[in-house]
Amino acid sequence: MSKILVLGGTGAMGRYLVPNLIERGDSVEVIALDQMKDSENLHYTVGNAMDDDFLAEVLKNGKFDAVVDFMNYNLPRFTKRMPMLLDHTGQYLYLSTCRVYANEEIPVKESSPRLLDVATDPVYLARREVEYSLYKAIEENMLWDSGKSNFTIIRPATTYSTGRAQLVTLEAESFVYRALQGKKVVVPREAMDCEATLSWGGDVGKMIASLVLNEKAMGDDFIVATAEHHTWREIAKYYEQLIGLQYEETDKETYLRCIADEDWYPHAYYQLTVARMFTRITDNSKILRLSGMKQEELMPLYDGLKMELSRATLDNIRPNAFINKQMDNFFAGR
Repeated sequence: MSKILVLGGTGAMGRYLVPNLIERGDSVEVIALDQMKDSENLHYTVGNAMDDDFLAEVLKNGKFDAVVDFMNYNLPRFTKRMPMLLDHTGQYLYLSTCRVYANEEIPVKESSPRLLDVATDPVYLARREVEYSLYKAIEENMLWDSGKSNFTIIRPATTYSTGRAQLVTLEAESFVYRALQGKKVVVPREAMDCEATLSWGGDVGKMIASLVLNEKAMGDDFIVATAEHHTWREIAKYYEQLIGLQYEETDKETYLRCIADEDWYPHAYYQLTVARMFTRITDNSKILRLSGMKQEELMPLYDGLKMELSRATLDNIRPNAFINKQMDNFFAGR
């Protein structure tokens, strides 16, 4: 029985990955902040996975065959952790993102140009330590340059799951929460005709499971996503049908002022302009070949959203207070 450690195992992808690992006979340990109920071959260890000393002790005592890491590290933290993670397991699975890719090749595949390598905006590139799409690519480079081959880089597209849903750069705590209250949201006109890929967490979890302890995945990278794609306007229409979403299109500057304060504005600006306003169609043929999965077997977007959103209530969504206030003020001023 192989031993697998999952960091961030209760999140959007981890919640679906863990049952796949258990079903195939692995023994899984999940680090969680709160005590959760163990089951056969599944053990929860209470602790902070971002605590270096705590993690070092877990790795030392666990003798894990693989570590699946859903944590998000800044560059200094990853620089410190990477050797520890590579040295204490047979395979380290690192969570990157399809946001590392530029908008130069459609559909995007593993070898497509990355923003870190081809972007020319000096202001954007100067934010390499704080921009998700840049520091993830830098951390990928660190793995490639490590001299090790016991790692696998996984790049999900935007992934929806239990408690997770997306509309352009909005998350469930803003647009789903407002829809359930019967309130409108603001969306950026410039993004609405852009193609987007939203993958169901269940499919992504199964794809990642196929990479765990797979010799063919060692020292390699994989896009883990569906090939299905829709414009953000089409996706908004799905939400309209499923949860009664009401939305109004505005210019992107008005939208950004509704979702970000002065400090967060640069992050919101680049997430919109170098991610959600890109054409995001993915070539998932590499992971399908390795996993034996077929595109036609993956969850259709409408059906997946319907299933996950059927669980959404005002009681189980923590609202984004800032965005809700800003949007209330926007519509009140009309």
